[in-house]
Amino acid sequence: MEEQQAKKKVLFLCTHNSARSQMAEALLNDFGGGRFEVCSAGTQPTDMNQEAVKVMQEIGIDISHNRSKSVTTYANNTFDYVVSVCDINSEQCPVFPGATNTLKWNFRDPAMAVGSDEQKLTAFRTLRDEISAKITQELLPLLQ
Repeated sequence: MEEQQAKKKVLFLCTHNSARSQMAEALLNDFGGGRFEVCSAGTQPTDMNQEAVKVMQEIGIDISHNRSKSVTTYANNTFDYVVSVCDINSEQCPVFPGATNTLKWNFRDPAMAVGSDEQKLTAFRTLRDEISAKITQELLPLLQ
């Protein structure tokens, strides 16, 4: 009988857990098809960003029922990878002590985009696509 391997555990972190980390969590869950245990959290959780919800729905991923979670929710957990998805030039990214491996990805906060509603949505679409590419090119090979 084949021995089951434990699922690799990944935590995505950002300040508010309202867009970037939520999108990353949903994308890795989608790409992984249940092969990984994926979570997201923030140091100052707020409400889900509705533009993030909208651009994820555009690619068939529903995050409308997600909620922002505090990093303290996972304080007693250990993760194979903890990935910070903040813009390190403009905000303090959280640090998580229960990390075996850490990655720091520098994504601008799309909530700071200015302009028309369509221009703001474009910023969220760009972010979604950047996170997707980073996961497929950098994280998935590490998780195999």
